[in-house]
Amino acid sequence: MFRWILIAVLALGITGTAAWGYQEHQEKNAILVQAENSYQRAFHDLSYQMELLHDKMGTVLAMNSQKQLSPQLVEIWRLTSEAHNDVGQLPLSLMPFNKTEDFLSSIGEFSYKTAVRDLSKKPLSDEEVSTLQKLYEQSGSIKNELRKVQYMVLNDNLRWMDVQLALASEDKGDNKIIDGFKTVEKNVEGYSEGNLGPTFTSSQKNHEFRFVKGNELNEEEARKKSKDIFEVPEGAKVTLTKSGKGAEIPTYTMSYNGDGKNGYMDLTVKGGHPIDIMVDRKVKERKIGLHEGLQKAKAFLEKYEYEGMQSFQSSQYDKIGIYSFMFVQDNVRVYPDSIQVKVALDNGDILGLSARDFLMNHEKRVIPPTGISEKDARDYVNPDVKIQEQHMAIIENDMNEEVLCYEYLGTIDNTTYRIFINAEDGTEERVERLKSSEMKFGQNS
Repeated sequence: MFRWILIAVLALGITGTAAWGYQEHQEKNAILVQAENSYQRAFHDLSYQMELLHDKMGTVLAMNSQKQLSPQLVEIWRLTSEAHNDVGQLPLSLMPFNKTEDFLSSIGEFSYKTAVRDLSKKPLSDEEVSTLQKLYEQSGSIKNELRKVQYMVLNDNLRWMDVQLALASEDKGDNKIIDGFKTVEKNVEGYSEGNLGPTFTSSQKNHEFRFVKGNELNEEEARKKSKDIFEVPEGAKVTLTKSGKGAEIPTYTMSYNGDGKNGYMDLTVKGGHPIDIMVDRKVKERKIGLHEGLQKAKAFLEKYEYEGMQSFQSSQYDKIGIYSFMFVQDNVRVYPDSIQVKVALDNGDILGLSARDFLMNHEKRVIPPTGISEKDARDYVNPDVKIQEQHMAIIENDMNEEVLCYEYLGTIDNTTYRIFINAEDGTEERVERLKSSEMKFGQNS
């Protein structure tokens, strides 16, 4: 009898120990997952901040207005601070990374000291412009190396916890992330103190939707129109809900799931105008080009009464085309009235639409007379910019006021910029760096 009692006690003890061990294992795994997620977030944020930093520095080099320089330099200083913070959250304390951190500090110090002085009285000197050019080139090198590391992390499912373990051990072995960061550090070795001596923003206005017109749709009419826009497959599960009180604008929200697709749309109750469309599906092998995708986007806008639109930017991301349109009135490009369309390049399906800015801002405008000639406006453009195109355009300035501008498309060192000069007084209202094609890493060059 005693023997059976002893066996039962031992069995309970073993079971309890096993349960405790399993719980400890689960808690340890949860901590490791949390740490891994934190490292991944910090690294991808660092890569993103470096790309923004490089774009902003290029924008400053293309500027010719001292008034616009200070806020841009302050933004560069902010981005370097955030990049520093992201580096500090990575498990790199056991690995020499001081040259890159010193480089970020130098950008921050240069941009801050320059931004806080009165640039209208003491503009950038030739030496400071040369310094900024060197910082710009070096930041581009760091950006590209970080992108290569990012590609390896995503493509090979690399873990940052392995980096931490490798750095803590004497034998660091072959770790792609560590090797990548060593390359970043090596590329900054040429930097020393002696050597040195941002996509068009949408409307910022917040007011009623001006271009919502027509009769109100009941639920049956809204469901029919939504299905037509979506081309909902047979047998798909469809839901339709109406917005409640307090909504920005009365809308129907329609979603569906079926045939390998998930769709979502906001449709105005008045007039049945699609505001936002999102379709998620697997895009197959590309069969149409970016230009043919543009024709599909144009046809879609015309079909649903978004008329008078002109394409001003298109980009290809893998097998998807992204197209930006703005309204044109009397040969003046009206940027606040903008629409974005996303097209699948396997069969031309519309995968996305964002028409909020157009529906909110569109109306017939009174185009004001110009105060300066186009020839005079060119004198306000940085002389280093090689101008390729010129247009008239209405944009929103930093005060969210619509202003008539001369718009110039030009290049500096194979980088393209869009520059807006106020047609009334020659103020440089905005300079934007246009993104080039995405670099493809992991391919033989």
